[in-house]
Amino acid sequence: MIQLLIVDDEQIERDGMKAILHKSFPSLDIQEARNGRMAIEMAEQLKPELILMDIKMPGMNGLDALEQIIAISPTTKFVMVTAYDTFDYMRQAIKLGATDYLLKPSKANDIVETVGKVLKEIVMEQKSRVTNERQQIVFQQTMAVIETDVVTQLLFEHVHEVHFDMLVEILDINTNNEVFVMNIRMPAGAEHLYSTVKEKVRRIGFSLVGALYENQLPVVVFRNGEASFRSQAVKLAREVLSVKKLYDQAGWYIGIGNVYPTLAEVKKSYHEALIATMEKASLALYQFHSEVKFVEEASNEQKLKELKKEIRDHIRLGHWDKVRTEVMSVIQMLENKGTNAMQAQQRVLEVLWVVSSILGAIGMETNTPLYSFQTPDYRQLRAETGQLLDQMKELYINYYKRLEADNMEQIKQYIMAHSHEEISLDTLGTKMGLSPIYISKMFKEKLGINYIDFLTECRIEKAKNLMNDPNRSIKEIAIEVGYHEPNYFSKVFKKIVHVSPREYQNTIHGKRVSDG
Repeated sequence: MIQLLIVDDEQIERDGMKAILHKSFPSLDIQEARNGRMAIEMAEQLKPELILMDIKMPGMNGLDALEQIIAISPTTKFVMVTAYDTFDYMRQAIKLGATDYLLKPSKANDIVETVGKVLKEIVMEQKSRVTNERQQIVFQQTMAVIETDVVTQLLFEHVHEVHFDMLVEILDINTNNEVFVMNIRMPAGAEHLYSTVKEKVRRIGFSLVGALYENQLPVVVFRNGEASFRSQAVKLAREVLSVKKLYDQAGWYIGIGNVYPTLAEVKKSYHEALIATMEKASLALYQFHSEVKFVEEASNEQKLKELKKEIRDHIRLGHWDKVRTEVMSVIQMLENKGTNAMQAQQRVLEVLWVVSSILGAIGMETNTPLYSFQTPDYRQLRAETGQLLDQMKELYINYYKRLEADNMEQIKQYIMAHSHEEISLDTLGTKMGLSPIYISKMFKEKLGINYIDFLTECRIEKAKNLMNDPNRSIKEIAIEVGYHEPNYFSKVFKKIVHVSPREYQNTIHGKRVSDG
């Protein structure tokens, strides 16, 4: 794991940089220091591979800190961050050993590009420094993590594409090669065989092995060009299944998706491999997607197509009761048609993938929904489908709760900072990119008051604080907090505080006199 240290005296700058880097490079271990002296102490202890160093800081500046850190950690790379676009600063930084620099404020894309470039250099240098057995083991473990990360991004599309491109380059993958996916279902309790299976896969050409999740192991296989697709896939499947012979465990099964011309289409093959894994239709322990027997009734296909569109609309509106009704109607339709329960499971899974993809498009990170085992009957299919829907509904609700909480806090902070101005619901809506009606609804639901009441409370609280200054008149205070008519201000103040502004001010200063 690469360790990165952010050095900046401003908390907001550190938080912003950290958020951008976490999103694009989630495997980074990010630490923070608020000044040059603290950075030196942390660098001596942690030996970070990369430091983002602000140049202008109180006390020891970034250039002095850089010089001392390089003396104790010569392999650490530096990206200098400064609001001063002067050649002299950059010349000094580069002379001292800085690799690159960023100007404040920087766009997120510029930060990701610059840091990504340096991280690539770090990984390549680490690779070249692998000179003994221990270093080789560590390096292989790192590459294994990168390999798993690439498979996760290919199949689930969770991470920034700049990060993905960097990892693909490190693994030296040709993204234009033909590929297919093999999904290996392993027995429960066989997690300890993960490394053995991975080694078996390594023997048959170039492949990328993903993470083992719920006994399912996806493998992205690159065509070798020397054998047919079918013979390559069968050879690989048999090699993997040789583990079963060694350990004599039941529960192994392999699904094989179709071949696609580029890595960009590999997700289709993954879905096909999942279907072939579930639809066990032969005595063999592996099956190609092309061999799966589907129900091809035109009426069923049209009905499923219509239901998928309706489900999309229901999810976007948050109508999860209707989503459940529609999905369950698919199950009922298939049962009425006499569809085999395992075939029905596959068709329902396709509908659940639609639900998952819509959540992903909205911005939620979801795992591809999977049934834990082949369903024996429709009762079990309904029960497990309900559980998967409940999980996705909970994800949806929690996502919007967090979103609403963030929106509410931003609105409150804006009103408190600008309460002295003329702030309408339309103004707030424009500033926050939200509907005025939605903002009004959030105030009533989250705070139990309307927007005007909150604005008034902010103004009165600010007025009470200003009254601590005995030299300020009531008229001055009224205007400063947003009231152009002192008489109206007095009326509002008395309604909330239950005394007039003059009485409140006299009470404050009367107490101070007696206390003195």
